[in-house]
Amino acid sequence: MEKAASFLSSLLAGGGDARAPAATVTSVLVYPIKSCRGISVPQAPITATGFRWDRQWMLVNSKGRGCTQRVEPKLALIQVELPPEAFAEDWQPTPEDHMVVRAPGMEPLKIPLASECATIYDVSVWEWSGSAYDEGPEAAEWFSTFLGNPTRLVRFKEESETRLTDPDYARGYRVTFSDGYPFLITSQGSLDALNEKLEDPVPINRFRPNILVEGCHPYAEDLWKTIKINKLTFGGVKLCGRCKVPTINQDTGIPSPTEPTETLQKYRSGEVLLPSHKNKRQVYFGQNAVCKESLSANGEGRIIKVGDPVYVTKSFSSSGQVPA
Repeated sequence: MEKAASFLSSLLAGGGDARAPAATVTSVLVYPIKSCRGISVPQAPITATGFRWDRQWMLVNSKGRGCTQRVEPKLALIQVELPPEAFAEDWQPTPEDHMVVRAPGMEPLKIPLASECATIYDVSVWEWSGSAYDEGPEAAEWFSTFLGNPTRLVRFKEESETRLTDPDYARGYRVTFSDGYPFLITSQGSLDALNEKLEDPVPINRFRPNILVEGCHPYAEDLWKTIKINKLTFGGVKLCGRCKVPTINQDTGIPSPTEPTETLQKYRSGEVLLPSHKNKRQVYFGQNAVCKESLSANGEGRIIKVGDPVYVTKSFSSSGQVPA
């Protein structure tokens, strides 16, 4: 216990001085369709539920249950494109604007960004169930053909539906189809430290962050309780417990039997980091976060850009304080 606390506390060195940046944003990533390939963008506006367009869409099976790479690794092969101007702060889509979806062996699929859709009910993801917009039969046929199972593409219905974050960690915040929190922050240092231990290094897309930073100690993000990016306040609310997705090669859709989870188990498990936690075998990589300004109705100036400095204003003092 003391060893884990000492290890985590040492990450604060050089990172707790608000007068100097602790790190720099090197990538901003958005995943328009849950569990499909992400988009790296130079900037992204922040909305009430996270980055604009992030997890706005989800694939569902014949029972309305959300599909993820945990069950269907081929989702990693589905690429999504949005107009570059879609990430401008004040941009609004027109009926001529589309999301373009591509996959091996398939013709491109265009999904209108501003069109009326029918509503379907009994859509569910994790603990939440409700209604969503159905993107129609053409999209359903396209995804069903590629995946080999009846599948529909749905869009979160923000006008009438609300999906809240876990109040034990982040009370009052909302998400769309993300697993649980609006943002995931990871560092290049953490990835580099992991890759030093792996026989075959892995890229950051295995961990699907929204904000990638560099310039800090490996796993420094574990202890970031409050940070500032472009005058916006982010709170680290919960270490990200990893599922099987990091074992899936995002370029081929083929899972590895064990890595990098097996290596992470040796030094990033609950048993090592959080001995009092009930799930000893859970491994952690990255920090789930919320943005305080997303609670405000005034959205002006809420944008994160590559190159933005990251300032740590408050840190967890030890592993015992880190939520997981």
